[in-house]
Amino acid sequence: MDQIQLQKLDTTVLKWLDQVHHLVEQCVQQRMQVDTKSSHRDLVTNVDREVEQYYVQHIRNFDPEAKILGEEGFGDAVKSMKGRIWFVDPIDGTMNFVKQQAEFATMVAVYEDGEPVMAWIMDVQQHDIIHGGPEYGVFHNGEKLELSVDIGLDEGLVILSGARLLYEEPGFPQLAKAAIGYRVYGSAGISYLHVLTGKAVAYLSRMRPWDFAAGVTLAKSLGLRVGTIDEQPMNMLVSGSVLVATDKAYADIMALLQKKS
Repeated sequence: MDQIQLQKLDTTVLKWLDQVHHLVEQCVQQRMQVDTKSSHRDLVTNVDREVEQYYVQHIRNFDPEAKILGEEGFGDAVKSMKGRIWFVDPIDGTMNFVKQQAEFATMVAVYEDGEPVMAWIMDVQQHDIIHGGPEYGVFHNGEKLELSVDIGLDEGLVILSGARLLYEEPGFPQLAKAAIGYRVYGSAGISYLHVLTGKAVAYLSRMRPWDFAAGVTLAKSLGLRVGTIDEQPMNMLVSGSVLVATDKAYADIMALLQKKS
């Protein structure tokens, strides 16, 4: 895509995010139906479904030839990264949304033939948005975002999966101890926002494609290091343990994890 096409894409999706912000506010005030999926801790609400349906409808109208991979299943059965693929996570951090009405995000990313094009992450309650792509630049609420100072694990906060800390997955407790401090947010989108704005030096968790597609796009576009902890090529259609970090923190984390393997 050229700059004019990217600008149109960005402007269009930012309008959708504004509508999603209002839709979520209205749904919370009017009704919320909470169901479970794989376990009592894996929640889904009518708002998750309504937001995904909103995205799917508007993506179909805007980009009818594209395929959509969404968390709640209203998109397509995507088997290949060929062509244009939209990744949609309507409400990321549903537990936070249900129990706190805070620290939850919505995320959208576009890939073409396996390469990232653009992505958007919004803290829904705060209406705080980071958006952009490798050929477009990265913006924080419309202001150009620059890469923060490159610092190591011992100088910064690391964001980790709470479940992996709780069950002491090899390497995770050691990472928490090696950093100057650690945080658990329960939302990939919120975690990515902290790393992208330099408030944390790294985020590591096992995630599904719609959880990491937007974060990976924005992190790469900003110049952060991105990879899997097994150092295998990232498969955008398969769940995996994804690490996003500053260069120094990335090296520190990989060295520590290799000692534990």
